[in-house]
Amino acid sequence: QPDLVERLISVDISPVSTTPISEFSAYISAMKSVKIPDGLSRSAARQLADEQLRPVVQLPQLRQFLLTNLVEVEDRYVWRVNLEAISHHLADIMDFPVFHKPYPGPALFLGGSNSPYISSKDYPEIRRLFPKADVQYIEGAGHIVHQDKFEEFITAVLDFLPPP
Repeated sequence: QPDLVERLISVDISPVSTTPISEFSAYISAMKSVKIPDGLSRSAARQLADEQLRPVVQLPQLRQFLLTNLVEVEDRYVWRVNLEAISHHLADIMDFPVFHKPYPGPALFLGGSNSPYISSKDYPEIRRLFPKADVQYIEGAGHIVHQDKFEEFITAVLDFLPPP
């Protein structure tokens, strides 16, 4: 129902399947293997989890982002997200459904210049589905654009939105 959407912003993802370039499966496995003994402080638990994730999740900012999902429940540290469900359905999550009717409104595809998730090879499908799309990249940002370059991200979003 495109009439319910005034504008669309897609952050570092294209309307194509991303399964072949995804390292998420390895990240999920690493998160599932994290072991934290009971009784640790929050900071100690995060530090221990960070150390255990480091061999697989090498980018510190990505580890910090994943660690935002580590929560204390009944004196134990667990992942807030359902890692089992995500790992069993990762291919579905990373796939993009087939659409035949384009979205006619303004769209912004905002990617990180250091991320592979919006590629020039995706432009034809972006243009087919979003004929009014503008594709922009934030220099120096990876996949977590809003964390890597917060001010640049906010500026791009505000520039795309209509004035109040």
